[in-house]
Amino acid sequence: MSAAIEIKNLTKHFGAKTAVNDVTFNVEEGHCYGLIGPNGAGKTTTFSMMCGFLFPSAGSIKVLGVSPTEPGALKGKVGVLPQDAILPPTWPVGDLLTYYGELSGLPNAEAEAKQALERVQLPETWNVQAGALSHGMHKRVSMAQALMGSPPVIFLDEPTAGLDPKIAASVRNVIRELKGKHTVVVSSHNLQELEELCDATAILDKGKLVSASTMAELTGQMAEFRVQIARGEVPLAEIKALSGVKDARMEPNQVLCVSFDGQAVTPEEIITRAVGLLAQKNVLFLTVWRGKRLEERVLALT
Repeated sequence: MSAAIEIKNLTKHFGAKTAVNDVTFNVEEGHCYGLIGPNGAGKTTTFSMMCGFLFPSAGSIKVLGVSPTEPGALKGKVGVLPQDAILPPTWPVGDLLTYYGELSGLPNAEAEAKQALERVQLPETWNVQAGALSHGMHKRVSMAQALMGSPPVIFLDEPTAGLDPKIAASVRNVIRELKGKHTVVVSSHNLQELEELCDATAILDKGKLVSASTMAELTGQMAEFRVQIARGEVPLAEIKALSGVKDARMEPNQVLCVSFDGQAVTPEEIITRAVGLLAQKNVLFLTVWRGKRLEERVLALT
């Protein structure tokens, strides 16, 4: 699989402040890639340089083999949802999206606009003025603009921020549908959401890259799993004796952590054996998950 986005030694200065400091990572074609970091980490600046909104002070970016700094290089190739996208309030949604499509050079901008509104489940807003949209509708109309023309690369900055749970779930479904067909970069503070959606991720802190890996590698999904114990005495010695288990231990808050040899046994096999043993010993548990939660890993790294 080839890289759709290549970032090498990327640096951005704002006067004496270094917002992004020598960052290098690649985004594979067809992947959903997460940009993670606390406020001030440099992820919005990195996102903006990937989109061509800002130019690097040093280093390079290639999106589909071209630099975002070249005039018109990304036209028709990239769709962008900025975090604080603002729509002209007096424009009807349909006219606005059609106009955006025409600016992008789409051959049938009106049809593309209608299709994009269908994808975000807002066809009824066609004749509604943008200023009359609710926050959730505004966000989804802005996302529709990013999807028009089915660009191969799509950048989404905080796509579900401020949305109610039902609307946020529908936006996540749209992102799932994009995976594999498009390369999607998502910048978000919602770590649970990124863990659910992303194939890989870059974690930034104070302008520097602290981790760039697949989600499975980051959370250790291929090497360990955890069980939230509700009640009962966990038979640690017997779990350690299971074939393929390397170690078993109790962590805080009654969490059983089991690490295993991924070459000797598949995750589904060892999880089934361990959970079955707990059931035999009348140990009650609430949930099972592989690896560490993304939130735990991010907190440990930043």
